[in-house]
Amino acid sequence: MFAIPYGLAGLATCWGYAALLKLAPAIVAGVLFIVTAAVWLVLVVGYLSQVPRRRGGWRAELADPALGPFVSLIPIVGMLLAIGLMPHALAAGRWLFGVFAVATTVLAGWMTGQWLVEDLDLDRLHSGYVLPAVAGGLIASIGAALAGWTGIAHAFMGLGVVSWLLIGSVIMARLMFRPRLPAPLTPTLAIEVAPPALAGLAYLAITHGRVDLVALALGGFTALAVIVQIRLVPVYRRLSFGPAFWSFAFPYAAVATFALHWVNYGRPVGYKVWAWIVLLAITAFIAALVAETTAALARREFLPQLQ
Repeated sequence: MFAIPYGLAGLATCWGYAALLKLAPAIVAGVLFIVTAAVWLVLVVGYLSQVPRRRGGWRAELADPALGPFVSLIPIVGMLLAIGLMPHALAAGRWLFGVFAVATTVLAGWMTGQWLVEDLDLDRLHSGYVLPAVAGGLIASIGAALAGWTGIAHAFMGLGVVSWLLIGSVIMARLMFRPRLPAPLTPTLAIEVAPPALAGLAYLAITHGRVDLVALALGGFTALAVIVQIRLVPVYRRLSFGPAFWSFAFPYAAVATFALHWVNYGRPVGYKVWAWIVLLAITAFIAALVAETTAALARREFLPQLQ
């Protein structure tokens, strides 16, 4: 469920980046961040009230092989909301970002240690395992750079990239050489497109938009990841809609944000039109997810416990 505010935050960040490039009005990003904050708060309150009543409490939540990694989205979305606050209240945004960045790092370390001491079943590994350290580290790098903490941004960049190389390689081996993911977890394959795009955005944030060999390399790998997603469309089309479909939202929004940079950098003929095509495409995609989620909730088909 926390993939919902995660995806909404990604869309808000995309519009915010477009506003930073003076390609779109800033008010849209502001409204989207407010909506994201409301959804996130409702889910956090509901989740925190439930965990103590569940068998095993927090330890069991974090150790769950399927859902455990998604707990990290709570502080990760908090970081994204703090990033959205910075242009309006820099001091408050920095404080909130610092709190959530620390929480993300501690949680990523704890969960990685948990994976080392537990007997993990390789077949239950999925792309969501990149969320705590990889996505968390790279988003923290972007936020630290925007807060003006360049040294810390470099440290988080290292955390995210090295974790991506180590954890991502294990996940890719599992996806290639072991049986297919179960249908409810298949949409998490979309998460694979996020790390190169986030690494590219983090690098651009640290270097203030400088395009060099590193930026071009990350752009090339992001393009490859996008082509992989196109190949997976027939696989996705065979799935029934459920909460895991929100796994598409943030990764594709991250790619759209990265694409905006390249459109602005290359400035092809009609580049503003191309930028708006990117913005409207990702907005329409996430709006479709919202509409389908609303319809599924009305039919009591979205969550198993509502059936």
